[in-house]
Amino acid sequence: MSGINSELNDLIETTKRYFMQQRDLFGNIVYTEGKKKETNEVVYPDEPWVKSSSLEELNSQSCACLKCSLGHTRANFVFGVGNPQAKVIFIGEAPGADEDLQGEPFVGRAGQLLNKIIEAVGMKRQEVYICNILKCRPPNNRDPLPTEMETCSPYLAKQIELVKPKFIICLGRISAQWLLRTTDSLTTMRTKVHDYHGAKLIVTYHPAALLRNPNWKRPAWEDMKMFKKLYDEEKAAE
Repeated sequence: MSGINSELNDLIETTKRYFMQQRDLFGNIVYTEGKKKETNEVVYPDEPWVKSSSLEELNSQSCACLKCSLGHTRANFVFGVGNPQAKVIFIGEAPGADEDLQGEPFVGRAGQLLNKIIEAVGMKRQEVYICNILKCRPPNNRDPLPTEMETCSPYLAKQIELVKPKFIICLGRISAQWLLRTTDSLTTMRTKVHDYHGAKLIVTYHPAALLRNPNWKRPAWEDMKMFKKLYDEEKAAE
């Protein structure tokens, strides 16, 4: 009987990993078509924080946000961290449990892997800027809802506007789909150089997905090599 239970548990775990991989690649939320999917134009609300002239000011004026239900369940508003004049911004989807507790993005296991990825292309965490679309943790680390991203994305757009990066690296399908206003799969978006208001945008796997499926580490490294080549070319042309 114990052998049957062991085989059943293995089957359940294998099936679970498969569906999580499919979610990472193709998603489990259907985004409806509409005007907002046809443009990535930034539309700011008429609020005081829009006039912020620095990331520090923006954080102080937005950290008390309670526009959606996530603001009532968070431990910390997870704004972003790094060089305010960075040439590269890494953008994920939302804070997890560790990030919610510490108030800083990518500090858990996925964050440790992201640090190694950044170091592998000859950079340090302190040189780049790191943030998420959402500034508050969704319950049980579920995917961000479109309404939540719609509410929170003006803060992200203002962060990008203030940093003025040359490159944006979207970590995972969700952040890439949202910034590019597309429903394309991760597979379709990868290996291409997209444009986001003049910045070169590159899509790769979320570090958490790489922890779930180490086989994706090699293609993720190919994505980063493509970025590094473009980065070095940009730097040489300065």
